Amino acid sequence: MLNSILIQGFIFAIMSLGVYITYKILDFPDLSVDGTFPLGAAITAILIVKGVNPYITLLVSFLGGTIAGMITGIIHVKLKVRDLLAGIIMMTALYSINLRIAGKANVAFTTKDTIFTKSIFRELLRGVSGKTITLIVLVMIVLLLKIVIDFYLKTRAGYLLRAVGDNKTLVTTLGKDIGLVKIIGLSLANGLAALAGCIYAQEERYFDISMGTGMVVIGLASVIIGINVFERFDKIKPTTAVIAGTILYKACWALAIKKGLSANDLKLVTAVLFLIILVLTQEKKRKVNKNA
Repeated sequence: MLNSILIQGFIFAIMSLGVYITYKILDFPDLSVDGTFPLGAAITAILIVKGVNPYITLLVSFLGGTIAGMITGIIHVKLKVRDLLAGIIMMTALYSINLRIAGKANVAFTTKDTIFTKSIFRELLRGVSGKTITLIVLVMIVLLLKIVIDFYLKTRAGYLLRAVGDNKTLVTTLGKDIGLVKIIGLSLANGLAALAGCIYAQEERYFDISMGTGMVVIGLASVIIGINVFERFDKIKPTTAVIAGTILYKACWALAIKKGLSANDLKLVTAVLFLIILVLTQEKKRKVNKNA
């Protein structure tokens, strides 16, 4: 059970890192994640069925997600559509696009190789269970992504990205285009969401058109849980907190199922849990502002 929680946690942590960029850094409620997650899965499924190396699908899915995120940004920035509506428009469009890419609502590739079956660890760790090898591969991927994101956020471009959410006046003073910075941030975030969908599809060995439903809520809940639980620890970086928050969220989900909760009720539980977290967070902010 622990392996399953960690596997699911690390996969969805990739998506949560993308949601962290839009929600916490850009202050942009991006609902297109519900479309870019299955976009990555659709691209992966069709490429693997056609015999493409599963590692190549990681890059192609990420690029597909960045393009979708860029379009969301263009709709918002260039066409002056509100952020929430821009995400809804892209999410809706991606439903049909994903169906076009996959050709049908469900695509299975149970007999094909994935990044987990072609992993070098499978050769090095003969006799070790498949789930353990899958977990090792995921830890390596998430650790690499975390390092790259942390490095990026320390660059000039990363500081500009954070400034858009915190201090737009500063970005304008520096002579930078706020809209362009938003588009870059949305591209990166949705690229991560599509990459998570790619890896999820390879772990489950199938694509389903409905697998993106509620992804943004899961990502938001994971981000808020991680940030709020670990905010007192100054040495823990936000990206680490988001990853840990996603694993905690998945652990709560698994515990609910173990206690007899129906899988059909999990979306409702997720929505209620998310609402409670939001209310508590807002109440906490009010108290801080009042004391200040």
